[in-house]
Amino acid sequence: MGGETIYDIFIIGGGINGCGIARDAAGRGFSVFLAEMNDLASGTSSGSTKLIHGGLRYLEHYEFRLVRESLMEREILWKNAPHIIWPLRFVLPQPNPGLRPAWMVRLGLFLYDHLGGRKLLPPTRTLDMRSDPASRPLKPLFRRAFEYSDCWVNDARLVVLNARDAADRGAVIRTRSRVTEARRNDTGGWTVTVEDTRTGAVQTVIARLLVNAAGPWVDKVLAGAAGQNIHNVRLVQGSHIVVRKKFDDPRPYFFQNRDGRIIFAIPYEQDFTLIGTTDQDYRGDPGEARITDAEIDYLCAAASEYFAEPVARDDIVWTYSGVRPLYDDGASKAQEATRDYVLKAEVAPGHAPLINVFGGKITTYRRLSEHMLEKIEGFLGRHGRSWTRDASLPGGDFAHDGYAAQVEALRRDFPFLDTAHAARLVRLYGTRARKLLVGARSAADLGRHFGADLYEAEIRFLIEQEWAVTAEDVLWRRTKRGLRLTREEASALEQYMAGIARVHSAAAE
Repeated sequence: MGGETIYDIFIIGGGINGCGIARDAAGRGFSVFLAEMNDLASGTSSGSTKLIHGGLRYLEHYEFRLVRESLMEREILWKNAPHIIWPLRFVLPQPNPGLRPAWMVRLGLFLYDHLGGRKLLPPTRTLDMRSDPASRPLKPLFRRAFEYSDCWVNDARLVVLNARDAADRGAVIRTRSRVTEARRNDTGGWTVTVEDTRTGAVQTVIARLLVNAAGPWVDKVLAGAAGQNIHNVRLVQGSHIVVRKKFDDPRPYFFQNRDGRIIFAIPYEQDFTLIGTTDQDYRGDPGEARITDAEIDYLCAAASEYFAEPVARDDIVWTYSGVRPLYDDGASKAQEATRDYVLKAEVAPGHAPLINVFGGKITTYRRLSEHMLEKIEGFLGRHGRSWTRDASLPGGDFAHDGYAAQVEALRRDFPFLDTAHAARLVRLYGTRARKLLVGARSAADLGRHFGADLYEAEIRFLIEQEWAVTAEDVLWRRTKRGLRLTREEASALEQYMAGIARVHSAAAE
């Protein structure tokens, strides 16, 4: 093979699991190459309800191992990334008569409080809805509610920050790079063919071990690139609507629906409310998933059962859908399929190993990565101890309760920023906001203004540091400024970024 680089691990998929595995492996000293066919977090990982949570409803399906592991991860991840993860107090109104008896809900919440070694998050308490402010936006039907703790996460940024840290530790991260073939070679490794989807350039990569973390495309990768036609995952679509702000209280709601399912209504991006999710089996290309009329009707009707002011279609400002690749455990209903993950190794004596990732959820990505590294080290040898439990993600190197202090310090050092702009930058970038702003003494120093509080300096930072290529990458995954920019402003940004992409492409030729 001459002087060709041989990587220890090749990872297919730039979602939360692929990037989490890349980060953990690179941090232990493995050489890693990751290929993502689109943008980071462009699939399932940016289509979640954006919660780091134990999964209260999973207790009904007796998934105690998954719930316990998830509960334990909440505070670990909060401390690792306090800029993009923070605690919330959820309000669970108890209908009278309840869809689930109050004693059952209270028992579930007792287990929720005690299964996961909670130390920082406050415990469950009972609310008198005749006097608590949480009752104000709701119909006057509820005398009691329960308030419990979970955490919020900016899901797409969690993926990007794992990729950024992996790259900083030596991993090669390639986006817009499709794996067209993966075959075992004669020297006991993998030969992987990668095509740049923008230029058509083809690259061959040699690796000792292959990880298939392609999410909802995991079976397709096995069928196409690896030549195995088997069925492992159940594709389940979950859709959300974003509506104009429905309530001022900072606490989100957990609503029980008549059909036994649940939805959340969560404060979102200051001026909006996020409502979701649905659960329905999906057939087709996961990249083409879109909310259906039936899902919109379902979410509007379910939320309107609780809110005094009904949720109407005209309230909707944005929708998004994600396809969850749940491990197919034979459950009859989509909402009953397990959210746990399964790691399966395929190897024959003398042949290169392949490890597939089936299922999983954002909350458990770090533990999934640790378990994956145990399997990898079984094949490639031990490289180092697990290390991610106490390691900050990029920008998260401050106290778990230090967000407000970071905003204040950023405003003091960059006084031309207004409070809202500084708060947003710290929420997205944490301490790395200073890298974005370096040298700026006024708003004019941030370059071209694209709308809202989005400036050229931030765009260039996202291109250079976070693999952003298109306006969609910036507006809907890295920043959510798509909720603020006009169509004309978004088009101007697209043209600007396309110009930069052309320059980079010409320079690479």
